[in-house]
Amino acid sequence: MLHGNRIVVVMPAYRAGKTLEECYAAIPHDIVDQVLLVDDASDDDTLAVAERLGITAHRHPQNRGYGGNQKTCYRLALEANADIVVMLHPDYQYEPRLITAMAAMIASGVYEAVIGSRILGNTALAGGMPLYKYIANRALTLTQNLVAGCKLSEFHTGYRAFSRRVLETLPLKANSDDFVFDNQMLMQLLAHDFAIGEVSCPTRYFADASEINLRRSIVYGLGVLATTWQYRAWRWRLAQPRIFSRDPGLRLGAARKPQ
Repeated sequence: MLHGNRIVVVMPAYRAGKTLEECYAAIPHDIVDQVLLVDDASDDDTLAVAERLGITAHRHPQNRGYGGNQKTCYRLALEANADIVVMLHPDYQYEPRLITAMAAMIASGVYEAVIGSRILGNTALAGGMPLYKYIANRALTLTQNLVAGCKLSEFHTGYRAFSRRVLETLPLKANSDDFVFDNQMLMQLLAHDFAIGEVSCPTRYFADASEINLRRSIVYGLGVLATTWQYRAWRWRLAQPRIFSRDPGLRLGAARKPQ
């Protein structure tokens, strides 16, 4: 609990058995009310480790993809009466201790969403980010800032925090079930004029950290560019992409349960 806000951390997990315990231990449990993990049909001991640690765990019987996993994560968090939801990858690539700072920025009422940026503070390469990924990150982020008319330091971090209002408002059901989900969600935040804050976040690249291969990275990059131009076309009223729809049927919309 933070300033009267119930804090729920969600972990979209896939083959995270080797890193989950260390990542979980670093979470600031003094302010986090609940940790939810969704295992996307892993073929390792991710679910067993989560249950041993006492994490509230849910398992997809079939792999639904990174975006599909997040949809389940956010729906479960809303059902758990979360006021603020922080998404943390269980591969321990991002620093869990920053949950307090990210949640506080939302609890203050100043921001509705906060991202943990690997670019602020210039720590990405020092943390082991491959050079080609760093260059692609900077090039895509520059393009998106120019096209979308904003000034985020990074569009591609997987470390995010959201207010309940964000998760109840965005048409997340319209988003991809693949990795481009993250980028679509950021563009939806811009489309709905939600205030986005950033914190500097060191990153760790190591053998057991999750990482998509070159082919999927290229597919992701093309999806990012498509999403960005969809946003610009929508702003210019030249198109009505489904991901920017105001249709309530595309929202997660889990009702708050009585306490």
